[in-house]
Amino acid sequence: MMLLGMGRFRGGVHPKTHKLDSRELAINTDVPLPPMLYLPLGQSTGDDALPLVEVGDRVLKGQKIARAGSRMSANLHAPTSGIIKDIKPVTMPHPSGLPANAIWLEPDGQEEWCELTPPADPYQLPHDELAGLVEEAGIVGMGGAIFPAAIKLRQGRRFEIKTFIVNGAECEPYLTTDDRLMCERAKEIVEGTKLVRHIIEAYRAVIAIEDNKPDAIKAIKEAAAGVGSIEVVIVPARYPMGSAKQLIQAVTGLEVPAGKRSNDIGVLVHNVATVYAIQQALTLGKPLISRVSTIAGNCTGQPQNLEALLGTPISHLFDVCGGLESKPARLLMGGPMMGQVLTTTDVPLIKGSSGLLALTQKEVNEHVPSPCIRCGKCVNACPMGLLPLEMARSSRQDDFDNAQEFGLRDCILCGSCAYVCPSHIPLVQYFEYAKGELRDRRSEADKLTLTKQLMEARNERMEAEKAAKLAAKQAKKKKDKPKRAAAEETSDSEATAAVAEGETES
Repeated sequence: MMLLGMGRFRGGVHPKTHKLDSRELAINTDVPLPPMLYLPLGQSTGDDALPLVEVGDRVLKGQKIARAGSRMSANLHAPTSGIIKDIKPVTMPHPSGLPANAIWLEPDGQEEWCELTPPADPYQLPHDELAGLVEEAGIVGMGGAIFPAAIKLRQGRRFEIKTFIVNGAECEPYLTTDDRLMCERAKEIVEGTKLVRHIIEAYRAVIAIEDNKPDAIKAIKEAAAGVGSIEVVIVPARYPMGSAKQLIQAVTGLEVPAGKRSNDIGVLVHNVATVYAIQQALTLGKPLISRVSTIAGNCTGQPQNLEALLGTPISHLFDVCGGLESKPARLLMGGPMMGQVLTTTDVPLIKGSSGLLALTQKEVNEHVPSPCIRCGKCVNACPMGLLPLEMARSSRQDDFDNAQEFGLRDCILCGSCAYVCPSHIPLVQYFEYAKGELRDRRSEADKLTLTKQLMEARNERMEAEKAAKLAAKQAKKKKDKPKRAAAEETSDSEATAAVAEGETES
């Protein structure tokens, strides 16, 4: 069943899409193995994974080589067979360019799989066990959020989820990863949607696609034909439609309240690529070891979508796409609106790498910021209904409490405000700075609270030990009292006898 979305969200913008270069080409799955794969242990929102291998070990494709280090962490698997050459830091795909621990895997070219054990019929397994299989496969949010998928599935069991939405909006310019996945792997995505709906017991399952993706709409519609439990909903192409809160509003007409999550209103959202990965894990037993990523930008020789192994150096992927024709004015992981600036191509592909862009100076279109003219365009563009100009003013003055009063916590950092600003003020940079400072404050507050709790626990323990010693001393004293009394009575008797004996002698 194909339906039109119920509503629109406030604000938003219409940036140039730049999608034509890669959307018409089939996914390139024939990416040569690089000489070395660099697999960062931190590829989720939680702590680093803990290595299960040692230098010199030979591993098989799909073998778990690091286990989740915390609830928010994710397992890591070998993308191919080969030898563990080292476990040491590599430069992460992050604006800081800081290093992080990684497993260095040298491929042996044999592509020898470990034994995969998919369930015979996933629909016959308990829901918690299915979520456990997703967790075991190391699947995280593939749209860039890298939030462990299994946590969302378990939350779906705890909340009454009425609607499950598969996010096929892909509103970021240049990126066509999800578009091509829906065109080429529609049956798998529909099957993955059925599986997730089964796990969370949602009443309704929706695959939402922007109206500028006709081929994807057609493919998903055909794959979902006859599956009465899945609807295909067409939403208008407007940035940031791919943001979960905006997509929920467009599909259901419901708005996620400030400070709340989507499951509080009975909705769960997963990205198209995440759903595909879940389907691969629950039907074929495959862990997450590769992903489709858009390689684009006018510096790129041949923009296309590649399915590459995790850990592949980004420089290798650009080489597969014809190399860089000129030095990029800006290198990005993700889209140009919300993507992360990279300092080098010597970084690995990770689970959250939905796109890799090498942009020219003309594409970046940088301007020197000028003073705010109070035009209010940023207010009209904000999809969250916030006051970006006031948040930016407070952030510049380090008045973070005031920035929060104007809605900083609800800002999704979509960049719509900065896109329409005629003064070219880098608004998002101010918001990121303020959010970072507030995170540090919360971290310090948490540390102080923990320290206070530890001190209180220590004092309680010492008081308990003191009380126990006093009680033991009193108990011993009480126990020794009859003995002392008997001793004293004996002593008195002996003294009396001695006196009596003396008197007798006298």
